[in-house]
Amino acid sequence: MRLRYNYRLYPDASQRQALARLFGCVRVVWNDALAMRKAARKAGQPWIGGGDLQKICITAAKRTPEREWLGEVSPVTLQQSLRDLDQAYRNFFDSVSGKRKGPRVGLPVFKSRRDRRQSARFTRTAFRLPGDGTLYLAKIGRIEVRWSRELPAAPSSVTVIQDAAGRHFA
Repeated sequence: MRLRYNYRLYPDASQRQALARLFGCVRVVWNDALAMRKAARKAGQPWIGGGDLQKICITAAKRTPEREWLGEVSPVTLQQSLRDLDQAYRNFFDSVSGKRKGPRVGLPVFKSRRDRRQSARFTRTAFRLPGDGTLYLAKIGRIEVRWSRELPAAPSSVTVIQDAAGRHFA
């Protein structure tokens, strides 16, 4: 069973800037990988796997002068962005083949910087719950959290979300 709890985050000014940078990097990696897959499909080339996308869109891109700023954020969130893209494709193909119940799911689309909602997902290696009322995120630091209730168990991942009003949630 998957449970999701929503807690309000109160980052300071430098953490807000780091989160904005993180959301931008996640969006760029998603868009690069999606463009690469669409171009390969159009050219009649074989499917580009997740490992190959990581090598091209994250590792090799960090070494170029145009994308060296990808190294300023946690690589875990960039990898999760590619995993989320793979899941979006899997949901689409399952929907088309009839394996997925419910309404049809469309192809993944490009993310815009003007989207109302920005998000980034951290796995267990990239976050900690220190126990002092904060949440530690890799390369961002300790962020103040309003805990409305106790967590029943240790979370497997944390998704940081910025809504249209500029509020942050975990």
